[in-house]
Amino acid sequence: MKNARDIIIRPIITEKTMTYMDNENKVTFEVSKGSNKTEVKLAVEEIFNVKVDKVNIMNVRPKAKRMGKYEGTTKAIRKAIVKVADGQEINLFAE
Repeated sequence: MKNARDIIIRPIITEKTMTYMDNENKVTFEVSKGSNKTEVKLAVEEIFNVKVDKVNIMNVRPKAKRMGKYEGTTKAIRKAIVKVADGQEINLFAE
């Protein structure tokens, strides 16, 4: 297995993911391409010391963007939504 910190790249913080965190105890991460559900589950359990119930993974395609006459695309990422066991939580904003 790869290193856990190589699999989990960063948390994704948006209004929708904050709602997931508050209501459904789910946390969203950007994960490395080629990682599977089992690797993501083990990596989250190792890094945050929590029990993971479920992992959903999706590939986010790049979007076309323009800035004036210049065209380009956003970055394609692989995203994982991780459901943490009841009674446990992942605090992404710890100081």
